[in-house]
Amino acid sequence: MPGGRLTHEERRQIAAGLTDGLTYSEIAGRLQRPVSTITREVTRNGGAGGYDADRAHHATAIRARRRRPAAPPPAPAVLDGRDPRTTGELEETFTAMLVDTGLSRTAARVLVSLYVTDSGSLTAAELVQRLQVSPASVSKAVGLLEQHQLIRRERDPRRRRDRYVIDGDILYPSWMASARRNAQLAAAALHGAEALDPASPAGARLKSMGRLLQHLSNEMIRAAEHWHDTFDDR
Repeated sequence: MPGGRLTHEERRQIAAGLTDGLTYSEIAGRLQRPVSTITREVTRNGGAGGYDADRAHHATAIRARRRRPAAPPPAPAVLDGRDPRTTGELEETFTAMLVDTGLSRTAARVLVSLYVTDSGSLTAAELVQRLQVSPASVSKAVGLLEQHQLIRRERDPRRRRDRYVIDGDILYPSWMASARRNAQLAAAALHGAEALDPASPAGARLKSMGRLLQHLSNEMIRAAEHWHDTFDDR
């Protein structure tokens, strides 16, 4: 019994059989093909009343081309001459930890890539190649990181493209920005407590929240300034 794909001639015989009023079983018997093969062939190409051998053969060729496996993507760039396995394990560990803090996986991977690159600087195209993600995913990720002041953008005048940069000191303004957001939330919560009456359950809840955020903001600022003045020797 022949196997494999139907040939153009077999499709013409199917069309002729349908024209003669043969059943799928009778056509399958003539071609020595399983009935299921004939049924699928006719069903996916217009049915018994609309089957056309030439059109069916052309459509099958198109579907076959679409199903061909795509060429494997290029291997991620190996930066700074380091062992890819060691670097990959380190990046995966830090990425997982950053995702646990609430960052999206792509944003976390961008941030980690910048940290483990000696230059601390990569273009969007380099990030796309390194992470094997789409340009749109990189654009969204860097936008989020810029919003939180975790990276900064620099214009490369020679190559006329932006570079995304991270350095040791960039965490300081990011940390301070987080402290300021906590302070703003604290002020809003304390204002809400007064508006609702601090003695009421809702007012007491907001007051407690505001005092905690106010304390955290003050401690964050104090710790960051102490580190900047005492330990940052750059």
